[in-house]
Amino acid sequence: MITVSDTTAITTLLKAGQEGLLRELFGSIIVPHAVWDELSVFHSRLPEFLFRQSVSARVQRLPGTELLGRGEAEAIQLAIEIPADLLLTDDRQARTAASRLGIKCAGLLAVLLDAKLKGHLTSVRAAIEEIEKKGGLYLSNSVKNEALKLAGE
Repeated sequence: MITVSDTTAITTLLKAGQEGLLRELFGSIIVPHAVWDELSVFHSRLPEFLFRQSVSARVQRLPGTELLGRGEAEAIQLAIEIPADLLLTDDRQARTAASRLGIKCAGLLAVLLDAKLKGHLTSVRAAIEEIEKKGGLYLSNSVKNEALKLAGE
């Protein structure tokens, strides 16, 4: 499965020490230079399963991505150019833009649910608590409750 990601899922899991879930689920993840640069600002060492790839149209933005950050816009562009099977993004505007362009998207909670389903996690609840505490991710109670319901917890 060819997977492209923006910054959020990767940096959140790196901060929480859970980045191995990405490798276990996807093998490798491709990021555009803008995402690599964003990650490098906050993390001195990036996982070996991350691969950096340039987008061909760095100057021109795709429709619907004009107001997005550079990382999200380039991730969407790269997902189209490769083409990717999946784009990891938690940004609501990025998901909307990507979906309009026919790109399948998933957020961090979908990654956690898939990890539990495949036996890489025993508790989505514990993983959410960890990424909120260490990863700095904020999730509303309604979003967490829906994820826990889907996880059977």
